[in-house]
Amino acid sequence: MMKTISILTAAALVAVAGTAFAGTDTFRAVNTYDGQVLAGQNGRTLYTYDKDANHLSVCYGSCAAKWPLYLANPSAQPFSKYSFVVRKDGQRQWALNGEPLYFRANDKKPGDVTGDGVSNLWQVARPA
Repeated sequence: MMKTISILTAAALVAVAGTAFAGTDTFRAVNTYDGQVLAGQNGRTLYTYDKDANHLSVCYGSCAAKWPLYLANPSAQPFSKYSFVVRKDGQRQWALNGEPLYFRANDKKPGDVTGDGVSNLWQVARPA
């Protein structure tokens, strides 16, 4: 009986964990002093990089350390204007209209937009 309860509890936890990554809360709009920006599940601002090509990220190494990728979990599915860029290592990075999406390491809380305009190459992403 105890073994059955433990198995059922584990199965319930797996089901709940799986649903935490599914659904429509992958992106959200966040208000900033510069208007609404697109944010990830964590509420932090997302950015695009002008050096990227459509459906291709060129941000690796130290670039990716400063601009963390918005990675999709294995069960995520593309929808509307949101798709994936497949990186060299096989990870799937979220993209908006084919443009890979990134966070900024210097942004610490929802509404921070410290990366907008950096090197005239980074822009905040706007809600689709």
